[in-house]
Amino acid sequence: MPNLLPFSQELRERTRGGHAESEGADFMGDLMTGKGTREDYIALVAQNFFVYEAVEGVAELRSNDPVVAPFLSDRLTRLPAIEADLRFLLGENWRESIQPLPTTAAYVARILEVGATWAGGFIAHHYTRYLGDLSGGQVIRMIMQRQFGFETNGVGFYLFGHIAQPREFKDTYREELDAVPWDDAERTRVIDEVLVAYRFNTDLFRDLAVAKARSAA
Repeated sequence: MPNLLPFSQELRERTRGGHAESEGADFMGDLMTGKGTREDYIALVAQNFFVYEAVEGVAELRSNDPVVAPFLSDRLTRLPAIEADLRFLLGENWRESIQPLPTTAAYVARILEVGATWAGGFIAHHYTRYLGDLSGGQVIRMIMQRQFGFETNGVGFYLFGHIAQPREFKDTYREELDAVPWDDAERTRVIDEVLVAYRFNTDLFRDLAVAKARSAA
């Protein structure tokens, strides 16, 4: 019997544990509770650069894909804002001073792999990143602004100037998810890929914590 639950609801319910684990990672916990440093935040922004370079590169390549296209919007594009943040945080030569951590490199490889071969898998990563940015990302922005004295420079990544109503935008995105005619097997594959994305995020926070400990040793 086909699953009658709207896919967006099924997706949220079946990935809630993975999402919570990612949010609860120690590195992010410290950053969100005032124990993290400005350097910790910069390290996070640097890793985001590589992830979004991959996501938005694939989005451009798949812009004519009838399954992927409804989810793509210039209003979501983050890479220019990340680059501006890194320029502010690290200076004009920021690109030479950052490199992907091991988990970031594996995460990017996964995005590129599914992006080249599987529309549903790419949507899973797209959903995980951007709906997270429009939700919990706004809390991160406010805390970083308060903690480090940022106004807009440094946190531009989290500022969606062309999305006046984030909740409405997210609702429309979820409606697009519900409209894709995936069967139950494909739904399960996409949900599993969202869980993969959450695991990459959790592992990335662990990598960041390890890198921080090594630099302090």
